[in-house]
Amino acid sequence: MTPTAIAQTLPQTPIFGCLPATGAPRRRAFITGITGQDGAYLAQLLLDKGYEVHGGMRRSAQDERARLETLGIADQVILHDLDLTEMTNIFRLIRTVPVDEFYNLAAQSFVGASWDQPLYTGDVNGIGVARILDTLRTLAPETRFYQASTSEMFGLVQAVPQMETTPFYPRSPYGAAKAYAHHITVNYRESFDMHASCGILFNHESPLRGAEFVTRKITRGLARIARGGNAPIQLGNLSARRDWGFAGDYVEGMWRMLQQDAPGDYVLATGITTPIRDFVSFAAEALDMPLDWRGDGIDEVATDRRTGRRVVEVNPAFFRPAEVELLVGDASRARRQLGWRPRVDVRGLATMMARADYDAVA
Repeated sequence: MTPTAIAQTLPQTPIFGCLPATGAPRRRAFITGITGQDGAYLAQLLLDKGYEVHGGMRRSAQDERARLETLGIADQVILHDLDLTEMTNIFRLIRTVPVDEFYNLAAQSFVGASWDQPLYTGDVNGIGVARILDTLRTLAPETRFYQASTSEMFGLVQAVPQMETTPFYPRSPYGAAKAYAHHITVNYRESFDMHASCGILFNHESPLRGAEFVTRKITRGLARIARGGNAPIQLGNLSARRDWGFAGDYVEGMWRMLQQDAPGDYVLATGITTPIRDFVSFAAEALDMPLDWRGDGIDEVATDRRTGRRVVEVNPAFFRPAEVELLVGDASRARRQLGWRPRVDVRGLATMMARADYDAVA
């Protein structure tokens, strides 16, 4: 059902755009995926800037507010039930909650799961974005929109480093769905003169990252071993290289995009690529656990130099069906036009995460 058809079934209320300028009202933002890593950090940033912050979260039997509580902001945001697969739900929400800025961070966000759930991933990560955009076009064309694009769209990279004009070659259902979302956002921007921007974010992590992601799998595993655990961490391709930054830095870039007079697309990245193997070593060093690496391919292992205990081993079950070997971004445009720069490097990130997980194990 289209937004126009839905509108005919609902009581008529005034159509909204941005909040009126008179009296310097408090700005209002909506964040889908507010209970995720990026959503929580973005909510904190916007609250610090004086925004009224609303967020969408899926109805669930399990309380998903832990990240908001960790940041101490759970009671400062207004939460709404939201399902990106349900058009009527999106329409009613956007009609009811007028906002200046709309940040779409919601997604089926785990790349590995997208091969097991390709249709769901495509619906949420791809078509869900079209549902939001068409509703905004119908009800609130002046609302500024941010779409969370991803470096996974580059996949089998066509140029090094990757920038806004580098062709996409996604290597997963996740990357393919995100590529559709990116292109449909550009299409609505150009077709309907919407202030819609895409942030092509390279890997960004934090102590709030989900436990299913490789960086948290590493730092949680190392923390358990440092606390006396014996089970080695099982990983996939240790040579895969990523451009890792801190999520708290990257949400500032999202906000800066929507403060520009004109919309656009921006890569956010550190410009430094690091093998997974090195991320493990950086995190282990932060826990006073120097590692020795030996072997190749599936026979590669890491041991604690002091104790000889095995810390990491390779499990082929964790290799992707189609691997993304190298991602490294060129954020020159963001530096030049947004004044954005990452502040935390990969070693600082690994240290931050490892120590946080070590403290959590205690």
